[in-house]
Amino acid sequence: MSYNYDLFVIGAGSGGIAAARRAAGFGAKVAIAEGNRLGGTCVNRGCIPKKLMVYASHFPALFHDAKGYGWSGVESSFNWQTMITGINNELARLNGVYRQMLETSGVELFSSYAKIIDLHTIEIDNRQVTTDKILIAVGGYPVKPDIPGIEYTITSDDMFLLQSQPKHIAIMGGGYIGVEFACIMNGLGSQVTQLIRRDLILRGFDDDIRTMVQESTIQNGIRIIKVNDPPVIEKTPDGLNVILGDTHQETIPVDAVLTAVGRKPNIKNLGLENAGVEIKNGAIAVNRYSQTSQPNIFAVGDCTDRMNLTPVAINEGRAFADTEFGGKSRTMSYDNIPTAVFSTPEVATVGLRESEANEKFGEEAIKVYRAKFKPTYHGMSGRDARVMVKLVVEAKTDKVLGAHIVGENAAEIIQGIAIALKMGAKKSDFDATVGLHPSIAEEFVTLR
Repeated sequence: MSYNYDLFVIGAGSGGIAAARRAAGFGAKVAIAEGNRLGGTCVNRGCIPKKLMVYASHFPALFHDAKGYGWSGVESSFNWQTMITGINNELARLNGVYRQMLETSGVELFSSYAKIIDLHTIEIDNRQVTTDKILIAVGGYPVKPDIPGIEYTITSDDMFLLQSQPKHIAIMGGGYIGVEFACIMNGLGSQVTQLIRRDLILRGFDDDIRTMVQESTIQNGIRIIKVNDPPVIEKTPDGLNVILGDTHQETIPVDAVLTAVGRKPNIKNLGLENAGVEIKNGAIAVNRYSQTSQPNIFAVGDCTDRMNLTPVAINEGRAFADTEFGGKSRTMSYDNIPTAVFSTPEVATVGLRESEANEKFGEEAIKVYRAKFKPTYHGMSGRDARVMVKLVVEAKTDKVLGAHIVGENAAEIIQGIAIALKMGAKKSDFDATVGLHPSIAEEFVTLR
């Protein structure tokens, strides 16, 4: 049977664009549909604008540190609107880059939402087109808890749209999104109150990381409150009241409330039921080749809820294209994927947490090497900032199972460590490596 396209991609985020361009490079006739800006969550509402805000939030500390190094004090003021305008200009530039990349690759772009009609038919722009294969790469969206007054809150998507800076912001959630925005807003000068449900922030990370980051953020001025019951949000003439119950019995007046309690696959109104695509636990069910319950329909990225990271979605998309169009069958490996939290202090990790290693191999079979120290930079900055590096090692084989770091430039450092772990490095390999002195990174090869 003849089709209009060899591949139709629904969603032009990181995974969808990567797959579309790779498939087109193999000679496939490819179309992609996106009803919003190109680049998906990462470029427009996540990684990129958030990292730009992280950079902005670091300048007050740098101004402070400079005085310890002999520079005169800086009297500076922050303009929220200038930052937001600059971010939006950069995002517009990136969207143009993505558009040019698709054109250069020969991928046809539909700037509209697409819907699946049947196994080989897509509805787009009030007409129908046919395709041999379909790839779904629609990402996820932030969810809000069902509590009184939730309609007055914002999500992470909305942070980049605020026209004025909240003087006091409450953040619901202790995951990486909540922690990153708490640190950003604190660095920009807002008062921050963070509400968490557990004893420590950053569930899913190594406990040493969780403890150190929480202690550091509190030291930096963020108020963290553990709540057993969700708060009530009340609108007032001056802003919002966050009303805490249980043991707190406190009302906190704020200008904005950010809900950062999780994300879900963005799979509504796609017409998945028309093609009989299986949904499992609210996500598109796929096998290791990103294939759904229908042999010609595939899905990658956050809509599959496997590992929700931009580089993972990109790799999944390229693996799909290589397998289906490039004659090079391969799957995505989810082992030893490095991750980072752009908090203050920064976090980066790869491999197993200490608790995971203990559970998998037994506590007696694991050796842990850690160091916590004041880096050279802060010897003159006047700030009591600390760094922690940690290796989790299997004693019998000497294999490094996990590496963790809290401190400045953590993400830049862990990328190189991740290569070593991916290659199966042993602790003796780390020990045999000459350190680059003076640096934070050298501590990974001097741990004893």
